[in-house]
Amino acid sequence: MARASLLRLLVIKIVLAVGMLSLLMLVSSRLQAAEAHLVRLNGAIGPASSDFVMRAIDEAALVQADLVIIQLDTPGGLDVSMRDIIRHILASPVPVVTWVAPNGARAASAGTYILYASHFAAMAPATNVGSSTPVSIGGNPFPLPTTPQPEDESPEDSAASAGNAMERKVINDAVAYIKGLAELRGRNQEWAELTVIEAANLTASEALENNVIDLVAADLESLLQQLNGRSTTIEGQQITLDLSQYTVTTVEPDWRNEFLSMITDPNVAYILLMIGIYGLILEFYNPGLGLPGIAGVICLLLGAYALQMLPINYVGLALIVVGIGLMVTEAMSPSFGVFGLGGVVAFVLGSVILMDTELEAFRISIGIIAAFAVASAGIFLFVLGMLVRARQQKVVSGMEAMIGGPGIALQAFDRSGHVRAFSENWKAESDEPIEEGEEVQITGINGLTLKVKKQE
Repeated sequence: MARASLLRLLVIKIVLAVGMLSLLMLVSSRLQAAEAHLVRLNGAIGPASSDFVMRAIDEAALVQADLVIIQLDTPGGLDVSMRDIIRHILASPVPVVTWVAPNGARAASAGTYILYASHFAAMAPATNVGSSTPVSIGGNPFPLPTTPQPEDESPEDSAASAGNAMERKVINDAVAYIKGLAELRGRNQEWAELTVIEAANLTASEALENNVIDLVAADLESLLQQLNGRSTTIEGQQITLDLSQYTVTTVEPDWRNEFLSMITDPNVAYILLMIGIYGLILEFYNPGLGLPGIAGVICLLLGAYALQMLPINYVGLALIVVGIGLMVTEAMSPSFGVFGLGGVVAFVLGSVILMDTELEAFRISIGIIAAFAVASAGIFLFVLGMLVRARQQKVVSGMEAMIGGPGIALQAFDRSGHVRAFSENWKAESDEPIEEGEEVQITGINGLTLKVKKQE
């Protein structure tokens, strides 16, 4: 009986312990803090920044975070990179808030589209949003024509009309895109159209008043407090943010993003391309060195990978190749500078128009272009020219230097005999009869036998 009582007491204690543990786990889960991932997006939006943001959103979805915060400060960026970020935001299973911060930051051009696409839009005081007009190759905003072209327009007017038609297409596409985002998020569509057509801008307070953003927050704590309890729709389901308790995890760029950011800098990509071309040319002129060829291939591949992610003008790339080809031609067969000068001009023009955008962050520095133009001219017109001339010079040492040299027949012979050349006696062969003491000229060497003919 005592054993049965002890057994029942043990079972009761186990049941109570399991119940208490379950209750503690339930309370802990109820009190668990919400997890917010903070992504800082500063500077021009390009391939590296879009990759960083997209991977941060994917990581937040993987760990089932409650919120992704994009802290934005950008002058704009590439259309392709912007659209990649927006597609990821629209497909994100985690709510995304774009917060233009800190004070003095801006969400210009591409940043405005990202702000409109986010589930929640916020700005810090003393920030601005707008100026979303697409920029042409010439760098000026696309103008909207106000009057129709006359029917008797000249060919020049027809070309201008064609240009205006293309500009209208780009403008209309941008307007439809941002208005679609505004409609999706319930934001001001009229101002969205104005920021594209007229490059309109708003301060933080004006943006809040005109229903462009949802709230104004001076700091991260204020942002999360104001977001607490707000709702949004994701994948057809309404989600309400519970941010009464939260933890913020700052997402830092990893080595892959840092590397991508470095090589997609237009100046770095340009330098890699030039080093790759020079390395291969040097290896071609001096086969067997190895190091220039290996470094050239690696740099050329890295440069090509970076350029295919950037908005390059293929006419500019072709001009660079043509320019290098002309300078190589000048080095190999001098033309009194015609090929060389044409090569330098083509190289410089191609470098200037290589980047098919007027965004300052994606332009190649004029200083770097000038430095490579001078270096290229020096390399191809002087260094490679000296190498070519050195290769064409007559050999002055070794057995090869004997070819073309003189000799004296030590005996009369037909086909085979002996001659004295370069103070030594040699076995010689000739296709014609040679008289004793006759002067001969060496035409070739076969082992230790000289090929000779009569001296002309």
